[in-house]
Amino acid sequence: MNTTFIREIEEKDNAEVATVIRKVLIDLGVPKVGTAYADKALDSMFENYKVPKATYFVVEQDGAIIGCAGVAQLENYEGNVCELQKMYFLEEARGKGLGAMMIRTCLEKGKEYGFDKCYLETMPYMKAAQKLYLKTGFTYLEDKMGDTGHYSCPVWMIKDL
Repeated sequence: MNTTFIREIEEKDNAEVATVIRKVLIDLGVPKVGTAYADKALDSMFENYKVPKATYFVVEQDGAIIGCAGVAQLENYEGNVCELQKMYFLEEARGKGLGAMMIRTCLEKGKEYGFDKCYLETMPYMKAAQKLYLKTGFTYLEDKMGDTGHYSCPVWMIKDL
């Protein structure tokens, strides 16, 4: 029987989380520049989220990390908006409802932190992800908010919390 649960990242998870994120990005053919792939934070996600009003979560199944996502203040933006960040799932984790569970977990944390809205950026061809975001109440934006440095992610979405 496999045990699957969502929990906050621990320091010991750093290498495994970086491996999961890079594998998913490579599998999906995401550019390595202007996306999460190039983020310095990938190798130290635990430390990167040890700031106020930020939490990163992992989905653990039978001792292995199969997905992850976080929520934090939207970078270089003045409003009370958080960002759903670095949400990635290995192929074997997709289509099982884990993405919806992870989004709910992150949005609840964003509400707990007192944010008014949640923003995200994604790629045009990530249709399954966009379908999930729409299903959970996100709507499309005409332009980006803030400046995350992910200039290769031209799809922007927002949700009231």
